[in-house]
Amino acid sequence: MSRWWWLSVLTTLLGTFLLAGAPATAATAAPGGADVKPVRVALIGVPGLEWSDVNRTRTPNLWRMVDQGGSAAMSTRTIPPPERAITCPVAGWLTVSAGQRAGAPGAGCGLPPLPERAAEGAVVPGWDNLMTFNDAQSYGTAIGSLGDLVTASGGKVAAIGPGAALGAADKSGKIAKYAGTTEALGDLTPYNLIVMEIDNLAKAWIGAGVDATGAPIPPSTRVRQRAAADSDRRVGTLLRQLPPDTTVLVAGLSDGSTDPHLHVALATGKSPSGRPYPRGYLTSTSTRQNALVTLPDLTSTAISLLGLPQPAGVVGRTWEYAGPAPATAGAVADLADADLASQVLREVRAPFFSMLVIVQVVFYLLAAVAVRRRWGGSRVLFATEVVAVGSGAIAVSTFLAQLVPWWSTGSAMVTLLLTILGFAGLITAAAFAGPWRRTVYGPLTVVAAVTSIAMLLDVMTGSRLQVNAVGGYEPVTGGRFYGFGNIAFAVFATGTVMFLSGVAQPLLERGRKVLAVAICAAYGAFAVFANGWPLWGADFGGVLAFVPGVAVFLLLLSGKKVSAFRLFLVGVGAVVIIGLITFADWTRPVDQRTHLGDFFQQVLDGDALPVVGRKLEAMIGTLGNLPLTILSLVALAFLFLVLARPSRWGASALSLAYQRAPSLRAGLFGALTCALVGFLVNDSGIAIPAMALTIAVPLTLAASVQALRLSARDEPGAAPIPPARSSARAGSKAPHAP
Repeated sequence: MSRWWWLSVLTTLLGTFLLAGAPATAATAAPGGADVKPVRVALIGVPGLEWSDVNRTRTPNLWRMVDQGGSAAMSTRTIPPPERAITCPVAGWLTVSAGQRAGAPGAGCGLPPLPERAAEGAVVPGWDNLMTFNDAQSYGTAIGSLGDLVTASGGKVAAIGPGAALGAADKSGKIAKYAGTTEALGDLTPYNLIVMEIDNLAKAWIGAGVDATGAPIPPSTRVRQRAAADSDRRVGTLLRQLPPDTTVLVAGLSDGSTDPHLHVALATGKSPSGRPYPRGYLTSTSTRQNALVTLPDLTSTAISLLGLPQPAGVVGRTWEYAGPAPATAGAVADLADADLASQVLREVRAPFFSMLVIVQVVFYLLAAVAVRRRWGGSRVLFATEVVAVGSGAIAVSTFLAQLVPWWSTGSAMVTLLLTILGFAGLITAAAFAGPWRRTVYGPLTVVAAVTSIAMLLDVMTGSRLQVNAVGGYEPVTGGRFYGFGNIAFAVFATGTVMFLSGVAQPLLERGRKVLAVAICAAYGAFAVFANGWPLWGADFGGVLAFVPGVAVFLLLLSGKKVSAFRLFLVGVGAVVIIGLITFADWTRPVDQRTHLGDFFQQVLDGDALPVVGRKLEAMIGTLGNLPLTILSLVALAFLFLVLARPSRWGASALSLAYQRAPSLRAGLFGALTCALVGFLVNDSGIAIPAMALTIAVPLTLAASVQALRLSARDEPGAAPIPPARSSARAGSKAPHAP
């Protein structure tokens, strides 16, 4: 059965992905070397510009652009200076130049160097040092790509300001036409690409000096508002000089404070589709999120507007219309709120996980007393079961909490906790609301079902619940914008396997093992598919972990032995499946690929090892996350040393649960397999088993406690079952092994 199941999965995946790889509509480029189309693009970089700076009266030109074209929040992740997670102006401009993350040597943020004049143009000083620095990074960054592409195709480039010189220079660091101001540039008609720097906000921040730690001192609110108003006037000056057919792209392409932010992205005029940008929100296939784009997308959009082929090293995607936006005031407020959510998340994430670890550890200690020493009797056991079920619901509740704008309240941390506890309480109530509460697997199945289905529906509809969730991804850091993040994968995979164990048990009780295995195999295959499909989960490492977890679960459920040879075949199958997925994604148009297809191209180009090395280094580094490491160790210790060992109740609680629900053993081992492999193959490392165990262990505890209660009811006044070896029906060879 196993062989044919894997064959059907592979066939389905290959066929579906080849269909998904059908050409999509996109702005196609002329062959390399073709003349540049007579399209003008004005790229205005305003380092530090945030949506909170945009105001009807203070920045009227930017306000009108919101009303006339597309707008979005922009993630500006680059190569930051050491020990700081911010984007400096130089790094932002070099990222525009390369269309890929770039940076500059040095520990601080400074203003771009003043170009050295050369006839009508200029040369960027220190260009060779900038190239050497970026060549030494693992991103394959080629600064100068944008300017080089335009000039090599016969186009003309003009730069206004030192930062613009960095963004518009060719690969030798030269700019054919350079001016310090808009007025000095003169007639703009001859130029295909006009790059302008407006550095008022950057100067207000960097020019204020640094504090004792070397960090720039933030400007006062009044100084910042004045700098934003001055920036807007300079935008208006350029807009009045531009020919009427020019497409204007405005980007707040770096940070202007000691914390990273989302920034302004605006587009008016002709879009890559040939039609004007409609009034509304922008998006790109880099993010797949409405009203959210990235800094490399700016480069890609300019290239597409000029009708040029996108170089392989440019990783951005073009800005596209995402849908209508509310009135200008509402749109600006929504975009500013998106940045606020990211800022609040940065403040609450670490305290939340620290609190989660403390609460979980304390709960395990109290539960150990209740389970092993028969303390408090049946009432305490029932309370332990209820709390355990609620604890197992916390993980999915951290994502469901995104349905409520908790970050907009005055007490974000309190509101977040109340929202999470509220959803966990509702799920717990559902778990005990029906006749299933009387079975060992009933409450467990409800919680796991909500977890699996909620995460599945979310990823199928755009991963909205993961954006700015404490267990999700924050757009500011730009590590991921769609699909399954690593923590979300851990929640989804664990919930799915535990859910399937609950679905299988009533069928096993009716002697319908084949049907149970078939149903679990079908849902498990679909879950793996959803996890890896580029249009949904797009999770490379998740597939490598999920396939072994589901396979181990199915083998145990069907009564097969989990041998080393079978595990080897499962591992090969996981590699084949993810290989097919990445290949199918690679066959799609470049501007429609995800990071999976990009990785396949990196393998072909021989550039994959630095990526793998970077991920491995990040995984090892997570072991330094003391709270999550402690949580993982305590959860495992509780499972092995408390639930799996005989107590004063008689047999171990886990053995009793296995006897009343044999499928629980298959589910637990499947979940633990996902967690272990996920730890080894994902850059989030210890976070994956920590979150997986946060679901699996409390739900297993709930089932075990219910088994104790049922056994005590069946045999009142006596130890439920003598501490003997587990039966074959329980599926365990030793009483101490989970």
